[in-house]
Amino acid sequence: MSQATPKAHQQAGNLWSSRMAFILAAVGSAVGLGNIWKFPYITGENGGGAFVLVYLACIAIVGIPVLIAEVMIGRRGGQSPVASMRELTETEGTRKGWRIIGWNGIIASFLVLSFYSVIGGWALAYVGKAASGMFTGADADAIGGAFGGMLASTGDLLLWHSVFMIIVVLIVGRGIRSGMEKAINMLMPLLFVLLFIMVGYATTTGKFGEAVNFMFSPDFSKLTTEGVLTALGHAAFTLSIGIGVMMAYGSYLPQNVNITRTAITIAFMDTGVALLAGLAIFPLVFANGLEPGAGPGLIFVTLPLAFGQMTGGVIFGTLFFALLLVAAITSAISMLEPVVEWLEEHKGINRAKSAFFGGFAIWLVGVGTVLSFNVWAEVHPLAFIPFFEGKTVFDLLDFLVSNLMMPLGGLAIALFAGWAMKRQGLDQELGLQGGLYRAFMFVLRYLTPAGIAVVFIYNLL
Repeated sequence: MSQATPKAHQQAGNLWSSRMAFILAAVGSAVGLGNIWKFPYITGENGGGAFVLVYLACIAIVGIPVLIAEVMIGRRGGQSPVASMRELTETEGTRKGWRIIGWNGIIASFLVLSFYSVIGGWALAYVGKAASGMFTGADADAIGGAFGGMLASTGDLLLWHSVFMIIVVLIVGRGIRSGMEKAINMLMPLLFVLLFIMVGYATTTGKFGEAVNFMFSPDFSKLTTEGVLTALGHAAFTLSIGIGVMMAYGSYLPQNVNITRTAITIAFMDTGVALLAGLAIFPLVFANGLEPGAGPGLIFVTLPLAFGQMTGGVIFGTLFFALLLVAAITSAISMLEPVVEWLEEHKGINRAKSAFFGGFAIWLVGVGTVLSFNVWAEVHPLAFIPFFEGKTVFDLLDFLVSNLMMPLGGLAIALFAGWAMKRQGLDQELGLQGGLYRAFMFVLRYLTPAGIAVVFIYNLL
């Protein structure tokens, strides 16, 4: 393998201990609220099986190629996203403008975590609510009122946002192997165990067959153009690409690990979790006569209603929100890592202090999201711009990252790897030969950018 760049982490021996450690970390990053919260309800909104087929095609065309490219760039640079891109623009002889990819990644991961932590705090709060039996026998109005009451309470949201960020900072602050890898090695098996328990329970509801048919029997008459674009957008979002996370994780990847096979494994496992989450959730929804396309409220209103009506609801409700919490934590630690990596390199601060200062700054920005649900609910900072009229601080952050920074970051990564990097570097990092190499480069150069561009334009319009 080439040693064209300093590969600081590799020289220091600061690497994932194995290929499986990296896979679990990357899957942990990719498997988050998007899989367990968003994927089931957008599947419900867009007709089930036909949407799932289109989504899988989009993962192959958009998700996997950008994931491969981002991990490759991270390993070849061997440093933080900012430093890696600075190094690669020099060694690859490209324009300095490509360095914006690194900065986009650092800023995007910072902003995402600021509001993701607030929602992760909801999952944390709901573990306790479910365990206390709060949902038992409660009707829709009571459960909806409890969720609305939590959002209206600045103190409650601040508390759970703070606890969630403290957990994340403590894990990341301990380092790659002692903190992140150790936590992931415990949390990811736990996530799969909890998920299989929930799917196992779902088979006893009497509606499991209906859920399987809903998810895997294609009805293309229900699939709209908007549904296809939603599938394309979620495929770009679900693998944590375009926000510097996979570049940062890739910088710790040993040289003897095959990036292409590893990326395909990550995408396969990530998609598997999303499908299993659907199989865990939809039988409960159907068994209780609820609406499968209930939107974001599916998790925090619809499912608690189901848990409150079923035998063993306290146990399985608690397990479900524990599953949601684990997924949120494994994603959150990956979002803090690019920020910590940058602080270590550019500010000369040790990892523990970098995690603390980075985490505190992210927590502080997250307070704006907390207030968006209550005290600042009617505050629209950019209302004077027609495009942003009616958007709260949370809405603006979400829009900026999801509709601008992530797709543009993914597009730039595909273009840089596909067109700017030299063939020698690609050969050394990817290990693809002949027809496989040509097929991959065709997808990365043409199909992937086209897909991302369509999502970007659609989101803006």
